[in-house]
Amino acid sequence: MKLIKTLAIAFTFAVSGAHAQNLSIATGGTGGVYYPMGGGLAAVLSKQVPGMTATAEVTGGSVDNLNLIASGKPYIAFTMTDAAKDAATGAGKFTGRKVPVQTLAVLYPNRMHVVTTEATGIKSMQDLKGKRVSTGSPGSATEVMAFRLLEAAGIDKDKDVKRERLGAAESVNAMKDRKIDAFFWVGGLPTAAVTDLANTPGTKIQMIDHADAVDAMNKKYGNLYFKDTIPKSTYSGMVADNKNASVANVLVVNANMPEADVYKIVKAMFENQPELVRTHKEYQSVSLDNQKQAATPLPFHPGALKYFKEKGVNIN
Repeated sequence: MKLIKTLAIAFTFAVSGAHAQNLSIATGGTGGVYYPMGGGLAAVLSKQVPGMTATAEVTGGSVDNLNLIASGKPYIAFTMTDAAKDAATGAGKFTGRKVPVQTLAVLYPNRMHVVTTEATGIKSMQDLKGKRVSTGSPGSATEVMAFRLLEAAGIDKDKDVKRERLGAAESVNAMKDRKIDAFFWVGGLPTAAVTDLANTPGTKIQMIDHADAVDAMNKKYGNLYFKDTIPKSTYSGMVADNKNASVANVLVVNANMPEADVYKIVKAMFENQPELVRTHKEYQSVSLDNQKQAATPLPFHPGALKYFKEKGVNIN
């Protein structure tokens, strides 16, 4: 598995004990939301927890991140729940190999963006047929969900569209250069790359409604997706709220990570939330009330459960 690059954030993790150990946070592409959120978490842990340092890495996204968790090396990873479920059960891109992955915290909803511009004339999912479309970078959960959405909309990903595999920032650059007509992106609000496209002079963004595909997606893949809305105030040029499909994000670790270490990480997250919100506003969505077993297909790590129990949170 290929990591795009290593983010130069001095973020190291010292495990309680006599020796120091490097811990990495697996995030996503530079144009997405995992990237700044990972950097924010890095800063909080290194500042607030004595002896903790680590390295945040830019990756292809959820699938790459779960492969890093599977390596057994000390990683914290951001992931969408659909990819996490596949990893835990040995399905999809993890067929034949189950990953021992557990939840640290339920984060925020990831909204599926189906993005084009007014100039392309694309106004519906069916209008994507015959068009040049990016379905997300290899190793991303965007690609997983994009394939499922296309399938639910009755579109063959291999025959009906001319498919590219680009991350959010790369997709926006390709849109600006008119090399693609539309792209899929699953992320928090706002996503920096989409904001960039929306603010490009001479460009009017068009967000394609697709919430009507959620029932078919859940029927085949389990109750992972929900109908949601991207408010028209999110990106410049939107003329109406976008009816979309969303999926939850979770922060995960390998089940073998020591309970004491996980406890410190989770405690630092929840007790320094204002500092995290300053790095990205999606941290406002992270709350103790949202820590429910029904919100994640994975069991919670015992270290996380210990902290939640102290705070009087009933997970089940």
